[in-house]
Formats: sequence, structure tokens, C-alpha cells
Amino acid sequence: MNIRSGLLILSIAFALSACGGGQSNVKEDKAEKDLKQSSITNVQLGVGYLRRGDYKVAEQKLLKAIEQDPDNIVAYTTMAFLMMQVNKMEEAEEYYLEALDIKENDPELRNGYGTYLCRVGRTDDAMEQFKEAYGNPFYKMAYLAYSNAGTCLLQAGKYELAEKMLRKALKQQPQLSAALISMAELGVKTEKFLMARAYIQRYHATNKPSSESLWVQVQAERALGAKEHYHKYARQILDEFPDSEQAGLVMELARRDRIKEY
Repeated sequence: MNIRSGLLILSIAFALSACGGGQSNVKEDKAEKDLKQSSITNVQLGVGYLRRGDYKVAEQKLLKAIEQDPDNIVAYTTMAFLMMQVNKMEEAEEYYLEALDIKENDPELRNGYGTYLCRVGRTDDAMEQFKEAYGNPFYKMAYLAYSNAGTCLLQAGKYELAEKMLRKALKQQPQLSAALISMAELGVKTEKFLMARAYIQRYHATNKPSSESLWVQVQAERALGAKEHYHKYARQILDEFPDSEQAGLVMELARRDRIKEY
């Protein structure tokens, strides 16, 4: 279509609008707004079902949300997260890429996609996405991208770079839970046990202990020779999380240290 033909079509469209089409356009606008609102509602419902572990219904709600508003990025990213939960990793990436087709410069979307890439072991690709996120001057939560980048590097065994990223995250958000526990884990892995203790204590000051966080503390206290604290946190894992993987690790330590019972 040449420019002149395009202008002619626009002229006809304006003429039709002036000759009584205005009311129809108002109705169409309202219908479109209603669909967008319904899409938002279905995403909210999908998230609720997702949290309850009802993945089938969550998927139905999210697919409906996408059908109602094909530009609803949150619907795509939530579907990606759902696919990751059920270990359908290829489908998860497809939803992330569809969302990026809609809004490729969205830093939060880049951060989420980077997290996915890290999970599937594509560390270098993940770091590119995180860089796009924290390098965006308009991203107010750049600390999340720094934290995710640090955790990704930690999992890949790149400890020096991981520490740099995690410290950047904590400089912006000192109480960021994910960065605190990752720094504590980093301390254990690099045998900086005082650092591990300091960060896990900061984590527990604002977060309910989990089997994972208590295990970090157990390792730090044991390495530092703090037997009383070591036994205390080991006992807590066994009492509160008896079926966890960490409970098994505690029992293994007990056998190694010839401890009959905590």
C-alpha cells in the first residue's frame, strides 16, 4: 500500500466515524476495556490457584487471560512460572519469549527470563538478561536483578563475581532476604564462616527459619567450633523439619561427629 492509498483509507474511516460510527466505537472501546479487566482478574485468580498448588485450574485461568488480552505481559510471565513449576521448561521459555516480543525492553521481564535461564544452566545467557535489567536506568528494583545474578553465579561456582553482585544488591536493599541467604551460602562454600554466620543471622532477624537457612547456620557454627549453637540449630532442623533433606544431612553429621543424640 502506498502513502496516498493509506491516506484515502484514513479519510474514509474518519468520514464513516463522523456519519454515525462514533457510538459504535465507544461500545467497542468499552468492550475492549472490559476484556482487559477480565484478563487482569483471571491472572489474579490464576495466581491464587498457583499458590494453592492447583496447577490445572491456574493454567486454565491464565490461558483465558491471554485469550482476553494477548498483550497482558503478566499473564505470560505467570504462565512461564507455572510451566517451570511443573518442569515444562521449553514451554516456560516460549511464554517468556512471547512476552519479550510484546515489550522487549521491560527490565522486570528481562530479570524473570534471566532467572529461568539460570535454572536451566545457561549461566552466560542469564547474565546477559540480568545486565539488561540492572543496567536499565529506569528500573527501580535493580537490586533484584543484582541479587538474582549473584545467586546464579554462586550456583555456577563463580564465587568472586557472585559476591560482587550480591553486595551491590545489599547496598541498595540491605534487608533483601534472597541476597542475605546467598551471601551466607557463599560464606560456607568459600570457608568464610564468620561471614556466613553474620549473614545468616541477619537473614533470621527478619525471616522465619527454614530447613535450608538453618542448615547454613549449622554448617557455619560447626566450622567455627561453636558446639552449643551447632547442636541447637541441628536440633531445630530435626524437630521442625524431620522429613527434609537437611534433616538427613544433620544425621549424617551426627554420625561423623559421633553424636548419639542432640
